[in-house]
Amino acid sequence: MRAAYREHLNNFSHDLIVMCDTVRTIMDKASQALIQGVLESAEEALTMTEELDEIRTRCSERAVKLLALENPMAQDLRQVVSSIYIVEDLYRMGKLAQHIADSARRRHPEPVVPASYMGYFEELYRLTEEMGSVLHNILVTPDADLSVNLRADDDAVDDINSHLLRLLTQREWEGSVREAVETSQITRYYERYADHCVSVAGHIIYLITGLLPHDYAKKLEESKKDAEFEARMAELERQFRR
Repeated sequence: MRAAYREHLNNFSHDLIVMCDTVRTIMDKASQALIQGVLESAEEALTMTEELDEIRTRCSERAVKLLALENPMAQDLRQVVSSIYIVEDLYRMGKLAQHIADSARRRHPEPVVPASYMGYFEELYRLTEEMGSVLHNILVTPDADLSVNLRADDDAVDDINSHLLRLLTQREWEGSVREAVETSQITRYYERYADHCVSVAGHIIYLITGLLPHDYAKKLEESKKDAEFEARMAELERQFRR
C-alpha cells in the first residue's frame, strides 16, 4: 500500500512540474505578444486554457486519492496539502498570463502600452521568467534557501509596479486614458504573477522545513548572526594565542 501511495505522490509531484512549465510557456507567449506585437503568440497562449484546466483537474483528483488511500504520515500530509495550494497558485499564474495575452490580442495591431514605457515591461518579463525558472528548479529539487531568495526578484517587480503607478497618477501622462488603464492593469498582472511565485516558494519552504516562510527567514538570519559571532571569536582567539 505504501508503494502505491508513494507512486501516486511522485506522479503528483511530476504534474506540478508539468503545470509550472505550462504556465511559463503561457507567460512567455503572452509577453511576446505584448512586447513584440506577435498576434500568433497571443493566440497560442490563449489556446492553452484547456491544457491548464486538464492539469489542474488531474492534480485535484490525485489529491483526493492520496488523502483517501490511507492515513498519510506527517511529511506526506505536508506534501499533499502544500501541493494542493501550489496547484491553485500555478493556475492563477496561468490565468494572469492569459489576461496579458488577451489584452495584446484585443489591441492588435496597436500596442497595448505606449512604446516609451515598453522597457519596463521587458524588465517585468525578464524578472518573472527568472522567477519561473527558479520555481521549476525547486519543484524538481526542493530547496528552502533558494525559495527564500525569490523574494528579491519579487521586490524588484513590486518596485517597477509602484513606479509605473506613480507615473500614471502623479505625473502628466502622455498616452490616452485607455493606455493608462491597460498599462496599470498589465503591470498589476505581472505583479500578481510574481506574488504567486513567492507563494509557491513559501509552500516549498513549509514542505521541507515545517516552518512558515517568515519563520524560516528569521531562522536563517539568526544562524547568519551566530556564524558571524563565532567567526569573530575564532579570530580573537587566534590573536590572543600569538
